[in-house]
Amino acid sequence: MFTPKYPPQDTAPPPPVIQSQTTAPAPAVQAPTPVAATAPVSNRPTIQLTPGSALALAAGGGAVVLVVGAVLVSLLLAVAITGVSVAVVAVVLRLLIKDMHNHR
Repeated sequence: MFTPKYPPQDTAPPPPVIQSQTTAPAPAVQAPTPVAATAPVSNRPTIQLTPGSALALAAGGGAVVLVVGAVLVSLLLAVAITGVSVAVVAVVLRLLIKDMHNHR
């Protein structure tokens, strides 16, 4: 029940073998002739988009962009507010320390 089910593998032709040139001449070998000139047939189902599903996909993508943008802007705003508050605390502490040294 919990084992993954993989789709069947596509039947693709093997990649061509590239031979490197050496200083000694290699013996002449004939290249194998291709068996079939037709493209392999895929077992995967094709996905066809209707206008309604394309619109829903575009709307979903737009919603994702808006949500991610809002999250990033809020994080940037949080960093900016934290920086300003740390700067204000540093100025207040500097003034307090300066005031402490002046009253002695």
